[in-house]
Amino acid sequence: MRAMAKAARAAARGLARAPAEAKAKALIAAAVALRHGAEAILEANARDLAAAVAESNAFLDRLRLDEARVEAMAKAIEDVAAFPDPIGAVLARWTRPNGLVIERVRVPLGVVGIIYESRPNVTADAGAICLKAGNAAILRAGSESFHSSTAIAACLAAGLAAAGLPAASIQLVPTRDRAAIGYLLAMGEDIDAIVPRGGRGLIERVRREARMPIIAHLEGVNHTYLHANADPAKARAIVLDAKMRRPGVCGATETLLVDRGAAPALLPAILGDLAAAGCELRGDEGTRALDARVRPASDADWDTEYLDAILAVKLVAGIDEALAHIARHGSGHTEAIVTEDKAAAERFLREVDAAIVMTNASTQFADGGEFGFGAEIGISTSRLPPRGPVGANELTSYKYAVRGSGQVRG
Repeated sequence: MRAMAKAARAAARGLARAPAEAKAKALIAAAVALRHGAEAILEANARDLAAAVAESNAFLDRLRLDEARVEAMAKAIEDVAAFPDPIGAVLARWTRPNGLVIERVRVPLGVVGIIYESRPNVTADAGAICLKAGNAAILRAGSESFHSSTAIAACLAAGLAAAGLPAASIQLVPTRDRAAIGYLLAMGEDIDAIVPRGGRGLIERVRREARMPIIAHLEGVNHTYLHANADPAKARAIVLDAKMRRPGVCGATETLLVDRGAAPALLPAILGDLAAAGCELRGDEGTRALDARVRPASDADWDTEYLDAILAVKLVAGIDEALAHIARHGSGHTEAIVTEDKAAAERFLREVDAAIVMTNASTQFADGGEFGFGAEIGISTSRLPPRGPVGANELTSYKYAVRGSGQVRG
């Protein structure tokens, strides 16, 4: 691990000087390698899936790759390659009364460590984003996706070679041993930032042990709130998509809040859609009175990220109670309101404290690709920047370039 970090530091110095064209060439070549290597990637993924056969359907969905998902990885890398290069961009410029010209200029972070679970596509996304931002990346994939991630990392390495960039610019930790995480977290002198992407256990461990700044991707206890003035057709389509499009992603809605007065008109059709799609429903007494298939919800349900086809449903007296529930139980990831009342929508946007707040849209849009970032490392739930989808711009820092003409303070 120490040797990997030292190699990454040397690579980061080279990447900081690398022209935008070289980084774009490496990314495009990596996308080509992914497409050409699709068969090998899917064979590796089949090995991972065979070892995870006892896991939940949602877990297997996060782990599973197919031709369409490999193509999506390649396309995401091409999208990142096409973005303007963030490094060297002048964020602000001003001239002082004494004639000093000051610029705030975007620079790489340096060496970034990424620890992630389950989803092998993060290997491609994280490697591409770090490279675009001029950072060297040390990737520690979850043991469950080890073979898939190794095959994907080989394609990224091919891209680096094609562009003549240092091989250590993107490194995958070559072991499943969890002790590697401890070594990674202890190397504060060699790693400039760590990005954990996984469950609460991983996040808590990183917060305890990390000796470098953390860009945390916490769980998504996300809510969709159906206001009294919600359009029934919109509400029905949004809720089904927000929960069941991919229940195992962090942007999935886990709790549905519904204004009590509107529930008899809104909820029966929505609950019927969810049940027909295979969703287990858990709700409060008012919700259960509307549909006998709804099981009683426990206090723990309001704080649970299921990452599965399970939804908690609660009736509320109005927007005040909805906001209070979200403030108490939300994880600061993604929250949504469905309403035709513009004042209520704007209040929700203004008062909800979360990285992403939406009106009249599925929470499954909480994704860097959908935000136009091409790809993301994760959704940062921190109040400090970066917050929300973490793309290439978010994995940079800045410095001040000051140009003088002989000024002294005297």
